[in-house]
Amino acid sequence: MRELAGIVALFAGLWPAGAEAGFRTPESLIRNVYAHYGEGVPELSRGLPRDDATARQFFDPSLRRAWSAPRSEPYDFLVQSPSWKLGPVAISIIRKEYDKTYVAASFDNRGRPVRLNFILVNEPEGWLITDVESPHDSLRMFLEQFRN
Repeated sequence: MRELAGIVALFAGLWPAGAEAGFRTPESLIRNVYAHYGEGVPELSRGLPRDDATARQFFDPSLRRAWSAPRSEPYDFLVQSPSWKLGPVAISIIRKEYDKTYVAASFDNRGRPVRLNFILVNEPEGWLITDVESPHDSLRMFLEQFRN
């Protein structure tokens, strides 16, 4: 009985670390990205944070370091602008291909239409972003270009 209690305590101690990353559905991941671009609560209105905790929660391991690395970018890639006032975000699954799911996010930013394609992977900890494509660029290339 003591051993069972020890195992339960061990897993209970590890649970929050595993729960920090990923989301349960592709749609919930995209909704949570754009929740950081709203109006109201200041910590949810400054764009998606660049800290390590946010990188672990939203991005796959291959993109985490690039997301949180210091850089000087001319605009926020996820809204395609240095500032934002977003309209409603429409989310649709475009296709599922092997281990990746492609999800389109469409919205207006200050009256200008924006469409991005998120490439998501379903890891053991949940859905994570492996890249984002705009009509002209990808998030990976953008972060590499403006790396300090």
